[in-house]
Amino acid sequence: MASDSPESLMTLCTDYCLRNLEGTLCYLLDNETLRLHPDIFLPSEICDKLVNEYVELVKTDSIFEPHESFFTLFSDPRSTRLARIHLREHIVQDQDLEAIRKQDLIELYLTNCEKLTAKSLQTLVSFSHTLISLSLFGCSNIFYEEENPGGCEDDCLVNPTRQVLVKDFTFEGFSRLRILNLGRLIEGVNVETLLRPLASLAALDLSGIQLNDVAFSLVLYNMDLSEEHIQVIAQLRKLRHLDISRDHLSSYYKFKLTRRVLNLFVENLVNLTSLDISGHTMLENCTIPSMEEKMGQTSIEPAKSSIAPFRGLKRPLQFLGLFETSLCRLTHIPAYKVSGDKNEEQVLNAIEAYTEHRPEITSRAINLLFDIARIERCSQLLRALQLVITALKCHKDDKNIQVTGSAALFYLTNSEYRMEQSVKLRRQVIQVVLNGMESYQEVTVQRNCCLTLCNFSIPEELEFQYRRVNELLLNILNQSRQDESIQRIAVHLCNALVCQVDNDHKEAVGKMGFVMTMLKLIQKKLADKTCDQVMEFSWSALWNITDETPDNCEMFLNYSGMKLFLECLKEFPEKQELHRNMLGLLGNVAEVKELRPQLMTSQFISVFSNLLESKADGIEVSYNACGVLSHIMFDGLEAWAISEPHREEVVKRMWAAIQSWDINSRRNINYRSFEPILRLLPQGISPVSQHWATWALYNLVSVYPDKYCPLLIKEGGIPLLKDMIKMASARQETKEMARKVIEHCSNFKEENMDTSR
Repeated sequence: MASDSPESLMTLCTDYCLRNLEGTLCYLLDNETLRLHPDIFLPSEICDKLVNEYVELVKTDSIFEPHESFFTLFSDPRSTRLARIHLREHIVQDQDLEAIRKQDLIELYLTNCEKLTAKSLQTLVSFSHTLISLSLFGCSNIFYEEENPGGCEDDCLVNPTRQVLVKDFTFEGFSRLRILNLGRLIEGVNVETLLRPLASLAALDLSGIQLNDVAFSLVLYNMDLSEEHIQVIAQLRKLRHLDISRDHLSSYYKFKLTRRVLNLFVENLVNLTSLDISGHTMLENCTIPSMEEKMGQTSIEPAKSSIAPFRGLKRPLQFLGLFETSLCRLTHIPAYKVSGDKNEEQVLNAIEAYTEHRPEITSRAINLLFDIARIERCSQLLRALQLVITALKCHKDDKNIQVTGSAALFYLTNSEYRMEQSVKLRRQVIQVVLNGMESYQEVTVQRNCCLTLCNFSIPEELEFQYRRVNELLLNILNQSRQDESIQRIAVHLCNALVCQVDNDHKEAVGKMGFVMTMLKLIQKKLADKTCDQVMEFSWSALWNITDETPDNCEMFLNYSGMKLFLECLKEFPEKQELHRNMLGLLGNVAEVKELRPQLMTSQFISVFSNLLESKADGIEVSYNACGVLSHIMFDGLEAWAISEPHREEVVKRMWAAIQSWDINSRRNINYRSFEPILRLLPQGISPVSQHWATWALYNLVSVYPDKYCPLLIKEGGIPLLKDMIKMASARQETKEMARKVIEHCSNFKEENMDTSR
């Protein structure tokens, strides 16, 4: 049953210990080798979790650093106990298995561990007296050893990598082994000899192996069967699970499934509980007449089966694989769980059944889930999400899985389903999406991943991966050849990520090259004479990342930001949104005293002065231009280092602009702090700057009292306004406006006072 409960304390502690081994369980010997502290003993429940979670972190978390000596921590069973471990891919090598050879393993899953060689076969013998379940799926080199320098013996075959195939290994001594997976075993190994000692084997997976003679088998995926094979299978009367499924797209198969073959299985394999015939084309009709098939309520009773041969079953099957067959669309199917493409339940069963070892099938099943989520409503959301996440984690390097999985995640995480998803689950989605972005530069994957991220609250839900997601997005935007749609989404995400975050985050992102990246995008759009969403979002992102962040403001100036500002203003004189974003950014630059001298040129001051009369975007462009000039005026007469325009002329235009604004104007602006405005109040150098600051406060507390009255009170604005009212240099109209601000805040406090007893 799908679960979406919070992470257990065990899981959280395991994750913390693995990320901080030196500070918790271990110390470094000679500054390079990990050693367990001598007073520690860890039972198998903890050790298994540590090893399995370590493998998962190495595989899925790009910032997690693997330790070369990690497996040596479990070399001594007196201090650590291992029982059930799952190892994957390049993460495990011969020396790692050798390090744990003294452990009494019960379950060992080795999946696609291509770095393992025949040395590890000898290590497996160390576990022979305890192993119950073993998987060597995809371990393509485990039967190879280095070629004998003295020449190859008769019982060896030479492979192209100058290694020889070991042919004398068997599972002799593995008396407790019940479950064995040898899927994708390399050609040349004598499976018959290999398996002969395993008299008590209950489950065997030989997926993808072509055998001339099948003595017994369980999973024969993608094997082109013959009549002889069918006769042998029919003699395995104790068989409980039979999988003869195939990928119908992978190659041409001579064998065709018939009614007679199914009858043979039903009559002889009386203990069968699971059967998979997915991908098979039926040579003849196995269904009952249409009229009879549609009668009555859906039933799993064999006697009512729509598939005629299955009416002979003694009981319903636990599992019946019918994916990519016409049989899955029938009404009465005698099985508790069916994989197919008829409905959501069948599709989810298919993803669940095939994810681990059959990515080619899984990708097609996920594609069907994508259609369900897009066109209909997904009724098993939690299960669907967890299955897609598992598939994406398991097949990080499979393009088809990444394309279909990321597309499905986009629809499964949209607002329609949001209330059904926990923080833990949504974080898992974000992790696999970022993994996909990291692994694939392919356009479709990148677009799907970026679109999926748009379904989350930004920056809040992405903050736990803040640095990583910014690096990935900037990498996308810095590519020489870019897809327009991805570029637009990536810039939007970058903008959202630097909006409403603390200054430390903004400074860190600035150091990643954020400012330079945005300016390059702007420069390219200018060269194309295009003012689109990318252009506007880029300026908006610069506005956000420079807010109260002097280092980023300085970067903007150092990277010729003012030159681009002037060029954009000239090229796009009617683009109001663009003008607002650019002036908002320059307002941030002007707040930094050390940078203001760089704005003191005749050209810049003239541009700012002319924009005072702009009606673009309501009052926003005029307001921001006046803000820039207010900070420049605050530096005093001696800082006015230009002859044209005259300071008095600019001051006069500023007064006129402020008086033309409607005090009840609704704003396209968001202040996190009033500090830059409040510093303009207690001064007599520039009354017009003082007036602009007071007008700004009056407007904001009048139109948005719930947000800005508490902020002004909290930041000590009321005492500053009261002191300013007493100043002789302040204009009378400024003082009147200040009194109204104080009155608004006082009324707000009274209205929101707690009167409960």
